[in-house]
Amino acid sequence: MATDQTNRVAYSPLNTLKPVADGIWIVDGGPMHVAMIPIPIRMTVVRLASGQVWLHSPVPYNARLRSEIEALGPISHLVAPNIAHWSFVKDWQRQFPEATTWAAPGLRKRRQVKASGVRFDRDLGHVPPEEWAGDLQQRLLEGGLGLAEAVFLHRASRTLILTDLVENFEAEKLSPALRPLVRAAGAMEPQGMAPPHYRLATNLRRSQAKALAQELVDWGPERVIFAHGKWFDRDGTAQLRRSLRWLLG
Repeated sequence: MATDQTNRVAYSPLNTLKPVADGIWIVDGGPMHVAMIPIPIRMTVVRLASGQVWLHSPVPYNARLRSEIEALGPISHLVAPNIAHWSFVKDWQRQFPEATTWAAPGLRKRRQVKASGVRFDRDLGHVPPEEWAGDLQQRLLEGGLGLAEAVFLHRASRTLILTDLVENFEAEKLSPALRPLVRAAGAMEPQGMAPPHYRLATNLRRSQAKALAQELVDWGPERVIFAHGKWFDRDGTAQLRRSLRWLLG
């Protein structure tokens, strides 16, 4: 049963498919705790033209959710898109050992990842692999301090799929004590952007990151999905440009 905090922080209903456009869904979960702060999390689900199903930034495994997703097709790809969003891959991997698991560069070398026992089969790169090249465009953001995040565009629906490159928390879903901190960090809706530590690491390779940010805007997404906060379900390009102002300027 959901607690009062869950209902306040996360985006109910939880752990169920929510249609975005033809062939793409989100699943809201959480809250998870980062530095003791409860935050919502979000997975993106894509049914590829092959009929296979692609899970981006998996939320915790849930048997009912599994049944919903398997109704779309076989779960064949588990994607850990950056160095932070990998914790729940192992649970899905245990249920689907034949699925290919994909990792952001450098993730498999991290001490916590090695200790967890999760298996990563292939690294994500600057271009999409043949398994989904017809369905998803792909680029790789690489900053300093080991930061890496793979970003994707669902071609058919013009939906951009990010992880932490944008965070957009709603004030009413935060405790009054946290609101000024989140606002000061620049992650408050509707002005939400990447958190300070992410911006710092990205700026260590600013010229490459700026070029990528401009490319993402030039893709002209109609909507933008990301892991934390209120995603952009309309006016995607304009809202993305606003959220990337720290990098485009």
